[in-house]
Parts: sequence; C-alpha cells; structure tokens
Amino acid sequence: MIIETICEPEGFAPAIHGMRNPMDSWDKSDSILLFGDLYVGGKDKELSIKLQKAGPEHCKHLRMIFVWADITAPRYWWNEFDTYRNGVEKVSCSTMHKLMARPLSINDFASDENENELRKIVDVINGKMKEYNETKDETKKKKIWRQIIQLLPQSYMQKRTVCMSYAALRNIIRQRKGHKLNEWACFIDWVYGLKNSWMITDEL
Repeated sequence: MIIETICEPEGFAPAIHGMRNPMDSWDKSDSILLFGDLYVGGKDKELSIKLQKAGPEHCKHLRMIFVWADITAPRYWWNEFDTYRNGVEKVSCSTMHKLMARPLSINDFASDENENELRKIVDVINGKMKEYNETKDETKKKKIWRQIIQLLPQSYMQKRTVCMSYAALRNIIRQRKGHKLNEWACFIDWVYGLKNSWMITDEL
C-alpha cells in the first residue's frame, strides 16, 4: 500500500473561525495566520477538543478541513474504504480502460503470503490478454475481457486520488483502529502524521 499526500491539509483558518460562530466568541481566538499557514492557539485548541469530545454533531468545523492523497491499495481494501461516503471523494484509475495496456506482473498485486499461487493466476490472465489483443472478432474479445475481469484477484492494486475531511478521518480512525488488515494500520499511521492530527485522534 502506498499513500502519497498530494496537498497538505487546508481549511484550518475558516474552520477555526466558524468553530466560534455559535457563541460569537471570535474575540477569544488566539490562533495566528503566518505566511498563509494557521498556527492553532491554546484557547482555540481547547475549544476544538471540547467540541470533538462532545460528538460529531458538535465538531462540525472539522468538516471544513480537507486533505488530498493518492492511495494505491488492493481491491479488497478499497471494498472496505468505499463504506465511507460522507466527507470523502474519490477518482479511480480505470480497470476497464487500462487493464489491457500491458502484461501484468506480480508487482501489480499485494502478494505477501500467496506469491506462488498468484503467479499462476497472473500467467493465465496474461495469456488471455495476449489472446484478447490478437483477436479481431469483437464478440470474442468481449467474452475474453469478461473472463479476465472475473479472474482478476482482489489483491490487484488500484490507485485512486482521494479527498477526505478531518471529520471523515475521525470516523475512520474510530472504526478501523486495531483492524486485522495491515492496510488499515498503514492508513492510520499516515493520518497520525497529518498536520494538527490531534483534531482527528484527540491525542496531543
């Protein structure tokens, strides 16, 4: 699994400002905007943590903070990640359009346990890809393509560009921390490395 941050988290300044709207307490804000980067002050941090602990309906300001990343992960992990809809947007590399662009290799899959068995499947798929590319009959091509898709293992690595709010990440951390899939541990490690990750994890 590979996670590459495309753009550092943005939206801290308007989020902190909006956080103080319910009580008209903007004059108590002690965060500092320096060269376009917001440094969260102690009083603002204290209020944010209070709202975070009060529940998702109270820490609405976290819905205004976003981070963008390219994530390359096996399809079995994406199946679980696709549970998250609110505060998450994804643009995928297309299996339908690009799968036939080149022969597959073992490196296109998450294969830490079953490499020998996987290699056999890859060889079968590559054989069918060769047959697909050499066939002129469109009906036959469609049949071969369907066979390839049905044979493609869930360990096939797919890349997606993902936009996530801090509110969505809080929900993910709460539900997936300690999950048996190693990919979730990798994802959570990345979240802990984000700027002001205490807004997500409550750990200062």
